[in-house]
This record gives sequence, C-alpha cells and structure tokens, in this order.
Amino acid sequence: MKHLITAALLGSALSLALAQHSGHNHGSTTAPASTPAAAPAAPAAAGALPWAEAEVRRVDAGAGAVTLRHGDIRNLDMPPMTMVFRTRDPKVLDGFKAGDKVRFTADRIDGTYTVLSMEPLR
Repeated sequence: MKHLITAALLGSALSLALAQHSGHNHGSTTAPASTPAAAPAAPAAAGALPWAEAEVRRVDAGAGAVTLRHGDIRNLDMPPMTMVFRTRDPKVLDGFKAGDKVRFTADRIDGTYTVLSMEPLR
C-alpha cells in the first residue's frame, strides 16, 4: 500500500511538472502547447520583430533553408549559435550566399524556427 501511494504522488508531481513546462515557449509568439483546441497563433509581423545579425554559412534555396551563424535573437530568447532556419518564403534567400553578412527577423512558427525577412548588412 505504501508503494502505491508513493507511485501515485510521484505520478502527480511528474504530471504537474510536465504541464508547467508545456506552456514554456522561449518567448515565441505562438500559442502554448497546453492551450486546448487553439489554432496556431499567426507569427508576429516581420516589422514588429527585432533584427538579429548573422553570417550566412549555407543557402539551400531548394529546401527553403539557410544556415546562419547568428547573434542573440531577443524575441526567441536564443543566444548566439550556428543553426539552420526554414523560410516562410524561399524568395527571401534570393541573392544571398555563404559569407554574406546579414540582418534578419525570425520567429517560431508551428514549432519551427523560421526566417521571415533578411537583408544585407550595410
């Protein structure tokens, strides 16, 4: 009986911890996963997002993806790193190549880090 009560308490604590974590979204503008029957939130308008600076490491226009070595991305609570981003519109990548210095806006859309706009850094 003592083991059954202990197991029930541990299960309840784990469920509570998971429920609290599911709402944590690193500053994203998408709805928390725990929101029942909610449609995914629309991404913030590109003009409303802060710019981040980066160096293009690789462009895969066919896949609509770009690898960026970026600085802080404030709206995503993301420190500097190198990672692959998807694009909402692959035309955003037109004219860019590895080595280019850029500034860009990004958001988390349907769980995927996505570049919304990108321009050469002057």
